[in-house]
This record gives sequence, C-alpha cells and structure tokens, in this order.
Amino acid sequence: MTFTVGFDLDMTLIDSRPGIHACYTALAERTGAFIDADLAVTRLGPPLAEELVNWFPEERVPEVADLYREMYPAYAIAATPAMAGAREAMAAVRAAGGRTMVVTAKYEPNAKLHLSHLGIEPDVVVGDLWAERKAEALREYAAGVYVGDHVGDVRGARTAGALSVGVATGPCPAEELRAAGADVVLDDLSAFPAWLAGYREAEASRA
Repeated sequence: MTFTVGFDLDMTLIDSRPGIHACYTALAERTGAFIDADLAVTRLGPPLAEELVNWFPEERVPEVADLYREMYPAYAIAATPAMAGAREAMAAVRAAGGRTMVVTAKYEPNAKLHLSHLGIEPDVVVGDLWAERKAEALREYAAGVYVGDHVGDVRGARTAGALSVGVATGPCPAEELRAAGADVVLDDLSAFPAWLAGYREAEASRA
C-alpha cells in the first residue's frame, strides 16, 4: 500500500494571513459591514461561516460566504506565501516513495489556486472538510500521517486513526496541540523531513 501523508493548508503549508486579511478588508468595503480583519486572521482554521457569523446576521452568512469566495482569488492568492519548509516537506514524502494529499476546510477551488500559484503539487486535494470530517478523506486515501497546525487537525487525524503531527505555526501553540492529542509536535515544517526519515526507519524496523 502506498504510504500517504496528509497536510492541512492554512498556516501549515501556506501563510494565508496576508491574503485573507486583504480579502476581509475588501469584503467589508463591498458590504459596508465592520470586519476586524486583524482579529479574524488570528483564528484561521475553522470553516468560513464560523468567522462570518461574528460580523453578519446568521441569515446573511451563506450569501456573504459566496461573495467572499468569489472575491478571494483576486485578493488572496498572490498575497499568500508558502510556509517555511512546505515544499521540502512535500518533497520528503515523495522521496520516501509516498503520496501527498492536502485536506483543508478551505473552499476547494481556492485551495487549488493557492497550491498552483506556489508550485506545490500534492497528489490529492480535498477541500471543505473541517476537524473530525477531515477523517473522511484521510480514510479514503488511507493516510497514515496527518500534519496540521490546529487542534481541529489533531481531531481529524485521531478520528481517522492516523498519526497526528502538529506544527506550532498557526493559532494553537505547541502545548495546546499536545493537550489535544497530537502524537508529535514540530516547531514548523522545516523539521518535518528529518522527523519523517526517523519515523520511516522506525516503521521499517518494526515490519
């Protein structure tokens, strides 16, 4: 069976704060609503609707979410860099003969635009899944490891029976990721290739 590693997107593979900040600022101008973009980008991870409900009446959230997603490519893609070590982490999985996948709560077409813009090419991209629901995709592709920055990612990995690797690059500090049940916590993805090599070696010795 192909060894498969899943990655979260926002604040794991990409630093989406500048792009999302720009898109929220533009959305506020378009709708006339107050949105604290500085605050919003400190709590990335959960689905868009969970943020929008702080700034819009609940009945307007679906309509505003559609508008945000429509505006997103123009404001967020070019402004968003890769996280340190992102490309190297993906390359390490491939070098080990593995398959890479991205499982994210982000709207899938926009997730693919980010990855294409940055030249990061996972084998599989699945969007619109958050927390425990990420396990649906992880199970489908038999991912043995899932890497993410949020306690929701830890829950997704554990629900899928995958090893949870936390990276302390998002809103959840290392101790929070550990408390949520992460099996491993790295400072950032720069440490991932060395960790993966050790993990694969240990797995081979147990086989």
